[in-house]
Amino acid sequence: MDQRKQFIQEMLKQERPFKHLCQAYGISENTGYKWRERFMQEGSRGLENRSRAPHHSPAGLPESVLLEIIRLKHQPPAWGPKKIRAIYQRVYGTQQLPSESSFKRVLDKAGMTKKRKVRTTVPVHPGVLRKYIQAEETNDVWALDFKGWWRSSGELCEPFTMRDLASRFMLETRLMQSKSTQAVKAVMQEAFYRHGLPRVIRSDNGTPFCASNGALTLTKLSAWWMSLGVLPDRTDPGSPGQNGSLERVHADIAREVQGHVPGGRVANQKALDDWRNTYNHIRPNEALGMRTPAEVYQPSPRKYTGDHDELAYPAGYHPRKVFETGDISYRGVRIMLTTALSSHVVGLKETDGDLLELYLGEFMIGLVDPQTACFLPSENL
Repeated sequence: MDQRKQFIQEMLKQERPFKHLCQAYGISENTGYKWRERFMQEGSRGLENRSRAPHHSPAGLPESVLLEIIRLKHQPPAWGPKKIRAIYQRVYGTQQLPSESSFKRVLDKAGMTKKRKVRTTVPVHPGVLRKYIQAEETNDVWALDFKGWWRSSGELCEPFTMRDLASRFMLETRLMQSKSTQAVKAVMQEAFYRHGLPRVIRSDNGTPFCASNGALTLTKLSAWWMSLGVLPDRTDPGSPGQNGSLERVHADIAREVQGHVPGGRVANQKALDDWRNTYNHIRPNEALGMRTPAEVYQPSPRKYTGDHDELAYPAGYHPRKVFETGDISYRGVRIMLTTALSSHVVGLKETDGDLLELYLGEFMIGLVDPQTACFLPSENL
């Protein structure tokens, strides 16, 4: 206390700069300003030590508020103080809304919080993700994948999930009995009818999304996307973190649904439907400013009205239907492409040189040399 008074006396004399005065007393400038402010407002009494106890305590909250905080925590047990506070605010408004730290202290005292594990991150080279298209608006990029399976009452449960990256809206969580092209396409057609078409679909390199050994790595499924004007975008092999947004959702499903629902596939599908409804319409999302995905998501203006019988091309293009064997005929020459394009109509466009540009719908997928019957896939796919 004597040191603080002496500091104030020297400060009032203004015989040396404030910064040098703080250094002489071994305190930071912030501490010096704090002492000066207290002295100016309260005199010598302002220099006395103050209690570090919080100004507001959970013990001071009304019992009805304490009970409501705990009740909300019991609704979905995985939610933390920040999300529970956002739910509380929706119901009761902002008047006398307890702070986030108050919510945390209440739940800590009730033994209803867990310490988060600290994850060690590995720096990513700046160029690793540059090829991936960023989601700036809703329906710019949809991410999809199969989550790991579990068993319930002896039945296999393996969800196929789809998510809009910009809004975090969960488009689908469907338990699949098959990972075939036909099964996945049927689910995606339903999603396209409901939500419209995205610009890009991001997946990993597994089947049926990608053929790692085929030309363009195209499959029947990804070629179908392109025929609709949707560009496939793939993560690097063995890099699930590049689709981390969806991986986080899979972790939530594993924690909140997987292994908790008896009754087999039917009961687990009902639980997943309820979980998706809560996730989209009730659960606040921190990345969205504590709004829900449903408050952000808008259906795509690109409507899906069914598949094209044949793709049409502008004047100057040479349309060719791809045979079941994966090749086309051009001026009597058979040119091998890939069986993933079977039954699709591609377009050949002449250039200034000897090569032809090959299009699938609006996408240029490679070059064709009619002299050697050689197909050169585009490096961009």
